[in-house]
Amino acid sequence: MGIVPAAPPSNLHAAAQRTAENGARLVLRGIALNAVLAAAKFAGGIFGNTYALIADGAESTLDIFSSLLVWAGFRVAARPPDADHPYGHGKAEPLSALAVAVFIFLMAGWIAVHAVREIITPHEGPAWWTLLVLAGVIATKMWFSRRMGAAGEEAGSTALGVEALHHWSDAMTSAAAFVGISIALWGGKGWESADDWAALFACAIIAFNGAGMMGRALGDVMDSAVAARFENEVRALALGVPGVAALDKVRVRKSGLSYLVDIQVRVDGDLSVRAGHAIAHAVKDALTASPPHRISDVTVHVEPVK
Repeated sequence: MGIVPAAPPSNLHAAAQRTAENGARLVLRGIALNAVLAAAKFAGGIFGNTYALIADGAESTLDIFSSLLVWAGFRVAARPPDADHPYGHGKAEPLSALAVAVFIFLMAGWIAVHAVREIITPHEGPAWWTLLVLAGVIATKMWFSRRMGAAGEEAGSTALGVEALHHWSDAMTSAAAFVGISIALWGGKGWESADDWAALFACAIIAFNGAGMMGRALGDVMDSAVAARFENEVRALALGVPGVAALDKVRVRKSGLSYLVDIQVRVDGDLSVRAGHAIAHAVKDALTASPPHRISDVTVHVEPVK
């Protein structure tokens, strides 16, 4: 009976736009937080004689630029569909996430190289009060990471998930420095490089988690299949529409903050074209009206029951 393309509902795109704008605002708050913490880390590192804090401050400074990539990705993703991008600009969101995942790898390598350099270079031990600075940084970063991670889960945003990991990685680097400085202070002379060893260990953890987030971002960019549970929910919604006798192909892919569905339904072959068309629209309406799934576009192909 033909293909019934569903025009993307304006209210769903408006909701996706609001979600993208909310995500952009949260990222901007993270940028402001990194700026404040970077200043505190630099001051603590310089006056407290600990390279771990100086390196941590440099990482927070560079984090600002990576966060700007995510912010720009959300701003582009918030744009409505146009003639050149009929499905919207959602791909900008996972692309920015991929860029930040790469950045996490580079930062882990940069910190590791400098940590090794400090390990082989004799230097004085750190001041005790730098632990207070690090404790404040760790608590703040963990809190903001959890907040951003929760927002990413709610919005289905890969970019926010990567940003949450980025803040968590910063907290882990600071936690490693805290442990290392504590050991250096407790051990005294000969233990000055303990914080550098701790930073080196943290790099391995950061790189491992960065690999996972990179895989997730690549999956979104390459239109990887959604989870079987999600596809089964889509099938159940379509089969629940009166007149749908069976389903053939069901393809679902993530596009930014929403999902696109291509589905083939089977109906009674004796129905009129108008009746088959009405069933197709009912399938589309059932899928797009399911808020938890954030389905913004559905293409329905109607076939007669054999």
